[in-house]
Amino acid sequence: MIPLVTALHVAAVVIWIGGVAFVTMIVFPMILRMEGSFEKMLFFQGIEHRFAKIAKICVIIVGLTGALLLYLTGEWDILFSRSGIGPTLMIIVWFVYFLILTFEGKLFKIIFKGDAQHDSAKIFFRLSVFHWVVLALSLLTVIAGTMAGHGGFG
Repeated sequence: MIPLVTALHVAAVVIWIGGVAFVTMIVFPMILRMEGSFEKMLFFQGIEHRFAKIAKICVIIVGLTGALLLYLTGEWDILFSRSGIGPTLMIIVWFVYFLILTFEGKLFKIIFKGDAQHDSAKIFFRLSVFHWVVLALSLLTVIAGTMAGHGGFG
């Protein structure tokens, strides 16, 4: 059962973090080069609405399979220890994304009110920087989790 659950877990992570990488490295640079504010907003919202649904499903799958893997392997007790750095970082990153996706409607209302109507370039630049930070944290977690799973910290 562990190999199947692990495969589902990894597949969902690949889709989720791969999507974040695509948006960060491809979509935001395109948006930042676009001219009108209205076009930027429509383009972003079209992509964001589609990807948000996929990301939510993947985050749910990752959370469920991650918890199941911790249960099946009996590794709950290594969380927040040196030997549990991989799963601990994974849980922290998962929780950050879970919060972002859960409250994205409120976050977008805050982000896009006021300034966005006057300076969409500034708003999309901020969103781009935020995505780079989140992507870097995600990739660091993937690297740490992979290394921890293969004895890299032991």
